[in-house]
Amino acid sequence: MKYEVIIGLEIHVETKTKTKMFSGASSNFESPANTNVSVIDMAFPGTMPAVNKKAVENAIMLSSALNMTIDHELHFDRKNYFYSDLPKGFQITQERRPIGSNGYIEIALENGTKRINIERLHMEEDTAKQIHLAEFTLIDYNRAGLPLVEIVTKPDIRSGEEAMAFVEAIREIVTFTGVSDGKMEEGSLRCDVNISLRPIGSQKFGTKVEVKNLNSISNIGKVIDAEIKRQSKLLDEGSIILSETRRYDETLKDTVLMRLKDNAIDYKYFPDGNIAPITLHEEYVQKVIKGMPELPNTKRERYKNAFKLNNHEINIILQSKDLTLYFDEGTLVTKNYKTLINFIIGELSAYLNKEGKTLKDIALTPQNLAKLVDLVSEGKLSNAQAREVFGHIVMTNIDPETKAKELNLVQVSDTDFILKVINEVIDENLSVIDDIKNGKDRAMGFLVGQVMKKTGGKVNPALASSLMKQEINKR
Repeated sequence: MKYEVIIGLEIHVETKTKTKMFSGASSNFESPANTNVSVIDMAFPGTMPAVNKKAVENAIMLSSALNMTIDHELHFDRKNYFYSDLPKGFQITQERRPIGSNGYIEIALENGTKRINIERLHMEEDTAKQIHLAEFTLIDYNRAGLPLVEIVTKPDIRSGEEAMAFVEAIREIVTFTGVSDGKMEEGSLRCDVNISLRPIGSQKFGTKVEVKNLNSISNIGKVIDAEIKRQSKLLDEGSIILSETRRYDETLKDTVLMRLKDNAIDYKYFPDGNIAPITLHEEYVQKVIKGMPELPNTKRERYKNAFKLNNHEINIILQSKDLTLYFDEGTLVTKNYKTLINFIIGELSAYLNKEGKTLKDIALTPQNLAKLVDLVSEGKLSNAQAREVFGHIVMTNIDPETKAKELNLVQVSDTDFILKVINEVIDENLSVIDDIKNGKDRAMGFLVGQVMKKTGGKVNPALASSLMKQEINKR
């Protein structure tokens, strides 16, 4: 039997703030374990939480970017349960009135775009981090109390491709708004996938299975493929799909049972008595929204229309906010946008990956890279020569033309000099002229190669080729 897959996603995003959601403890990710812990995070008697204003502004920006209705009155609830990573025995969240509701984004797919509707976005605090070892588990309470937003989609997703595209779109949004660094490998963006199957044509949803804490976009696709295969096999055999929580085992390349969901957990939600409702005035909300950086979709359209970049180039550079800022600064210096983008996603990105560096680690400014690009476009340097110059200036930021002259790499564009060399080459290879006139194009390449050899590769090859044709036509 053929089945339709129904997918919903729950995405947790740690948002960037200097302190935690409800306390003044530092939110520094790199601090030693258990050094950023407050009595408020641990719910000591007599302590009172205070809402982090920056965390609220982050939630407003994300709600706006996701086309959501923003609740202008903040309400917080307590979600009560006992687990080793929850020091309070409860989590402060927004169960009844999420700050954002009824939103959507458009995702780009191979065959066009699709709108994915978003049910809610709410603020809450993170749990502690558990480190599982062979015989015991360590707990780092630095993460306890960090500000989170949870984004919950409606069950609109129908494939692994769509799920991965949605998460990538969210990663772009949280990164470019500055709300989060969006690093799944560090846990600042985590995804739970809810998957069910139903016979094609059926309107009734199948039994939902949840796969928790996926830490890469590629794993989301793998999990969905694995669950489609597993659930399809069970249904074909006449078995019942159980409501389960599962995890992805990268070694097995399959999902593994964590626990059954026999009964819904009663979290006994109730309003947090220590946090009174907070009114967000319209002027404040609009000020936050107007102060937002350029969103990825707006940037994508600008790159396409203003700089004539193709989708491949845009998708690559949008993987890094820093690269887009670097490119934008370069475009203020050069009009050779295509050459600039090719150098950034090619030579520059390859260097950073090979050396394990970031843009902050190198000296080369976008202005000097733009100057190097112009030297290529003006015919003063070949692509190979530009790459050689790049290797010398990436960590020094020396003016590219100065370095090219120092390395004796600047191409010769003196027409009289080039014509003299061309005629020497023709005189030395008269038999080749007949081959060229008989349509053997490779012979022309041979002659231009001889010119490059005589000049040590310093002649502009395009100019040399043009002048060579001109001189051969005279013979």
